[in-house]
Amino acid sequence: MRGGNRMLREDIQGDTSILGLVNYITFLVSATVLGVGFWLASRAKLTDCIAMLHGPVVVLGALLMVISLMGFAGTSFRQSWLVRLYLVATFLIILGLFGLIVFIFASTDRGAGQAITKGRFLEYRLDDYKGLLHDRVADPKYWDTVRTCLRDGDACADMKELERDPNTGKFVEETPDTFYTRKLSPIQSGCCKPPTGCDFIYINETYWTPNPGVPVISDPDCSTWTNDQQTLCFDCGSCKAGVLAGIKKTWRIAGVLLILWLFILVIAYVTGCTAFRNANIRTRRSARCR
Repeated sequence: MRGGNRMLREDIQGDTSILGLVNYITFLVSATVLGVGFWLASRAKLTDCIAMLHGPVVVLGALLMVISLMGFAGTSFRQSWLVRLYLVATFLIILGLFGLIVFIFASTDRGAGQAITKGRFLEYRLDDYKGLLHDRVADPKYWDTVRTCLRDGDACADMKELERDPNTGKFVEETPDTFYTRKLSPIQSGCCKPPTGCDFIYINETYWTPNPGVPVISDPDCSTWTNDQQTLCFDCGSCKAGVLAGIKKTWRIAGVLLILWLFILVIAYVTGCTAFRNANIRTRRSARCR
């Protein structure tokens, strides 16, 4: 009988150890989710200029971290009600993460850059995008904030590059042919130069002049472009589309990471529920054997 009691206690301790491991995994997942939230916040402030996603991600990560600490306390002090509360709260976080992932991919399922015949980079049109993000950047009041962010963040500062002159060996401004072989970011392509269809004459990366021999096309971005280095094409539809394209890339990366951690969290949750149920059964059996 004593041997049976000892085996029951060992089984209960084993289940408690599993719960502790599950709590540790949950804590690690919460820390990585928080990391993604802070990464999104830095991107929103310095690069993407749209602050929408990082808040919910940070909140979910912080809540998950608090919940994991609650689970540690429940297993350490053998408080079954606290462990039960931890499991219920973890389930709600799983639902929240799932909903957030659906929102990310639903918001970024439309729109893509278009290849041009004379360059390696893509160009972007606002009409190619639909949904919540499109409506946000199309709102003049909201776009004022985004435009200020782009200007203050010197979004076009990295546009200018030098190349070595094969005759003199000195570094000079790159030629149009070299420029069109570059890979530009969506914001650089959409906000820092006029659309290629305008057929403007290249002076340098952020300075272009209308071609007098080419009739003006109907694209309003051609007339919106200005060589004022504080304005450029920040009011163009192509710039808004470039911002959306950058957001799409960032959000998709975050979405893939959240899917990975959701998968890990679900496995940890199922394992934790099983260990908690087994521990309860063995505890009751141990009590009957006394």
